[in-house]
Amino acid sequence: MTATLGTDTVLEVDGLTVDIRTHDGTVRAVDGVGFSARRGETLALLGESGCGKSMTARAVVGLLEPVVDVTAGSVLLDGVDLVTADDRTRRALAGPGIAIVFQDALTALNPVYPVGTQLAEPFRIHRGMSRRDARREAIALMERVGIPEPQVRVDAYPHQFSGGMRQRLLIAMAVALSPTVLLADEPTTALDVTVQAQIMTLLRDLRAEHRMAVVLITHDLALVAEEADRVAIMYAGTVVETGPVGEVFASPRHPYSKGLLDSVPEHVRPGEPLRSIGGAPPDLADVPAGCVYQDRCPLVRDRCRASRPPLDETGPGRAAACFYSSEVSDG
Repeated sequence: MTATLGTDTVLEVDGLTVDIRTHDGTVRAVDGVGFSARRGETLALLGESGCGKSMTARAVVGLLEPVVDVTAGSVLLDGVDLVTADDRTRRALAGPGIAIVFQDALTALNPVYPVGTQLAEPFRIHRGMSRRDARREAIALMERVGIPEPQVRVDAYPHQFSGGMRQRLLIAMAVALSPTVLLADEPTTALDVTVQAQIMTLLRDLRAEHRMAVVLITHDLALVAEEADRVAIMYAGTVVETGPVGEVFASPRHPYSKGLLDSVPEHVRPGEPLRSIGGAPPDLADVPAGCVYQDRCPLVRDRCRASRPPLDETGPGRAAACFYSSEVSDG
């Protein structure tokens, strides 16, 4: 399947639905998710742990476990639907079209091969380079992402690098073929603050250099505020609000978005108790029939329990899945 996308839109996810088959039945981990990513910008997928962010990313790049299925929706990469594409097309697009950076660099890198061999592999597979030329490209990549003495360390193994250096190597592998879209799944998890800043600066520079679309998957509000252009906020496997980061953070249109922002300690005056969202997300095996946020929402009404609100436009470039979005900022 092909379609015509906007000039700058390179990734269009529409109605993506992902089911997990378990002994107790089918669990819907991702339910009708939709968002777009544009060339040269960063889109953040934001939400609590377990909301479906990483599962969405894995479904987009086609790295799902055998018990997990994409049951509906489309993922258009420059007009090519990755959901219906055959294996040959997917393999051809893995690297030059779309790439992913995982949060756990130690398990994402193969421990039995030198890092240079792993960095050289994309060049040999996609560009047919000789071992010598591919090795030269691997060294250049290591230098580009700030690995010291790359000519020496190209033959080192993953465990011989620090966590920050391993993350840089993962990013180098992901951008080796200048992908159109880069998915970064919690790329700074378990790194200290200084290294986090270095990794995000590297991603920002690479985005500008290659004019990539970056999809940043995170639960860190401060990181989103600093790095992203637009945000898609997820809850219980669905997208509940989208829009430019500055506008969404300044004036949220969904109660969950407002709850997240109100829980930031900076918004609390000295002596006041810390704010939090009461309750817990629903069990994905037993999501309520109406609004997914109904059990924690201060604005909930009978209509919310009876039917699920669609993700409707709330302003230019903005949308929220709430029947009472106009009341949210006043609450």
